[in-house]
Amino acid sequence: MRSVKFTKMHGLGNDFIMINAYTTPVELSADDIRYLGNRYCGVGFDQLLIVEKPTLSEAQFKYRIFNTDGGEVQQCGNGARCFARFVQDEGLTQDNTFAVETLKGIIRPTIKENGSVQVDMGIPLFEPMSLPFLSEQCEITYPNSKPLYSLNLNNDSSVNEMVSFGVVSMGNPHAVISVPSSELAPVQQVGALLEVHPAFPERVNVGFAYFANDHQIHLRVFERGVGETLACGTGACAAAAEGLYRGFLQGEVEVYMKGGMLTVEWAGEGHPLLMTGPATTVFRGECELPS
Repeated sequence: MRSVKFTKMHGLGNDFIMINAYTTPVELSADDIRYLGNRYCGVGFDQLLIVEKPTLSEAQFKYRIFNTDGGEVQQCGNGARCFARFVQDEGLTQDNTFAVETLKGIIRPTIKENGSVQVDMGIPLFEPMSLPFLSEQCEITYPNSKPLYSLNLNNDSSVNEMVSFGVVSMGNPHAVISVPSSELAPVQQVGALLEVHPAFPERVNVGFAYFANDHQIHLRVFERGVGETLACGTGACAAAAEGLYRGFLQGEVEVYMKGGMLTVEWAGEGHPLLMTGPATTVFRGECELPS
């Protein structure tokens, strides 16, 4: 049988397995990824990250991200922090800051003296087609001169209502819903329906954000291809960008999720967004794959 070596890591409970294909190439099929992602028969993870040699000259590394359903996605904030710790722990670099190639371009993580990792996540985009999002299927209003979109989620069973949200691309697509309580938000019902709505051709991550004050968000995220996770780095970035964009927030923002807290800084439209938080190694192992 084939086997694959891995490192299990997590960022605020959002868990990953990291595979070093930089030193020795690794080939995994969608079936292999689904097997590894099974928490009963495999290893279990929210996402799998494969570290490879870059194809872009300005990057030191490349990584690819896969969900438990075997599908490849563009970006992962908590995974980016774990990636940074992983390549340094593996002895692949001694640098504390480096450029990393992803499906959606270059990101730049920095390992700080206290062990936390800050990642330049790029510029948040609010144009519908950056997700992509087919906004012509929606009702659109303009509170504070910013577009807010509304869709009717009618599945003839548990949900039959309009839901309003903002849209943000952080290299992957996010819909951010402002809620009066993150604890009581209908994450499973609304998240599952909005994720696969035809207005989002590549599906969407759905954030339920309670803007507690000018500097604080309480957030839950239903991630496409995964479901609700304990934390979502790009979801935290999208919610903070949405709140700052609409004037709900100001300055440095603390984003609280079930797994813990991330800090987000953003200077405004046209500027990159910075996310800072922990990255933790859990264990290393080797798993046999089905033949």
